[in-house]
Amino acid sequence: MIIPLLSAGIFCSLYAFKNNPSAGRQHRPPKTDADNAGLKLPSGFGALVAADSIGKARHIVVTKEGNLYVKLAKPVKEKGIIYLQDKNGDGRMDEQSGFGNYGGTGLYLKDGVLYASSNDEVFSYQLNEKNEVLDQHNPAKLISKLKKGRQHDTKSIVLDNSGNIYVNIGAYSNSCQQKDRTPGSPGIKGCPILDSAGGIWQFKANKLNQSYGDGIRYATGIRNVVGLDWNQQNNTLFVMQHGRDQLNGLWPDLYDEKRSALLPAECLYMIKKGDNAGWPYVYYDQYQKKNIQAPEYGGDGKKEGSKEYINPALAFPGHLAPNGLLFYTGNQFPEKYRNGAFIAFHGSWNRTPEKQEGFYVVFAPFKDGMPTGEWEIFADGFAGTDQVMSPRDAKHRPCGLAQGPDGSLYVTDDVKGTVYRILYNGK
Repeated sequence: MIIPLLSAGIFCSLYAFKNNPSAGRQHRPPKTDADNAGLKLPSGFGALVAADSIGKARHIVVTKEGNLYVKLAKPVKEKGIIYLQDKNGDGRMDEQSGFGNYGGTGLYLKDGVLYASSNDEVFSYQLNEKNEVLDQHNPAKLISKLKKGRQHDTKSIVLDNSGNIYVNIGAYSNSCQQKDRTPGSPGIKGCPILDSAGGIWQFKANKLNQSYGDGIRYATGIRNVVGLDWNQQNNTLFVMQHGRDQLNGLWPDLYDEKRSALLPAECLYMIKKGDNAGWPYVYYDQYQKKNIQAPEYGGDGKKEGSKEYINPALAFPGHLAPNGLLFYTGNQFPEKYRNGAFIAFHGSWNRTPEKQEGFYVVFAPFKDGMPTGEWEIFADGFAGTDQVMSPRDAKHRPCGLAQGPDGSLYVTDDVKGTVYRILYNGK
């Protein structure tokens, strides 16, 4: 009785392998690059280049089959979403196609639907049982007519577990001055920008043709967010804000170049409905550990802002440009990474006379849904040099983050269109 059962098992395995040649390899971790794709990683980790030269790669999602969807800032050959497949199971994407003739940043996959954003609209694509898009040419238009300006126009997106989609609408201003980025120009009282931008809006994930009147201004006073994620431990939205610029350039009597290069903090906020993070009236000073009144609104670099504004859950050095946020829920990495946050810092442009900073992925441990207060650089070397004096010096700039079904970490680069895959091998 045992022999026929074994034979049947072998037959089924051979049948599966014949119909899916990569099936026999899918449990084997791919071989990482000898130089870890140029990255500096903690001991026991390795990396490989999963894809390269695909365009200005922004946010990314990974299907349970291990295939990738990548949103491009600008379409390449009329394709703004790139679909990548690893046909031979070696960890490198060897088949590429695309669809969606629009640029943008936002991309999210949940419950058989792919969500993608342009800089003023949000679309959804139904997927089949293999997580492939059923109709690439006719996505459902969920949201439109969102405010965009010449700065902070990307629309990052994330979904909760109750059928809602959250959209960042960045402020099309540095600090809501009467004359934007003009030395000495005062702030506009009441900042009208906040009516339609400078915050997070909530919409229904399954309702068509929505705009402002159909949504909720979920949180305000947030200058711009590119990286955001939903924390499953405490069922709460977290966002990484891009802090304001040019304290010295606009207010040289109050801030010297050194302070301006380091302030204000890049802030990780835990966001609940009705929260106000205080932009443009305050900024967070990571050294004084408090919200400081903005100079456009009567601040002098020391005066504390109103207590009505929330404080960040975690503060990072200024001007690092956080573009990706991911809570790690996989099992491949060591236990300390479980439920913690990975953040991709795209890199600064305005830290002169200091060298530019960022161009790396950091890790912040969490406990019970909140950061412990410590963080560390996890993946460095994207820039290809330790002395970045201008963003143009960086060969690669990390942007999007995603977790693979095996627990590996994917990182996109929007300079040369590289997709990195980071794995833990324990060696």
